[in-house]
Amino acid sequence: MIIEFEPGDKVINPLNKDWGIGQIQSIINNKITVNFQNVGKKVINAENIGLEKFKKNA
Repeated sequence: MIIEFEPGDKVINPLNKDWGIGQIQSIINNKITVNFQNVGKKVINAENIGLEKFKKNA
């Protein structure tokens, strides 16, 4: 699996949108550490959860 994210990217978890916008802190293998607005730091397994890049409405 190719991960199309890098540290600093803003993302959302489509399964838990109430977590708010997150910023990627680190990526190690398939583990992505994200600091979310509403729930703090979470470690996401990229094989099980598909994060989406946050797109700011213009």
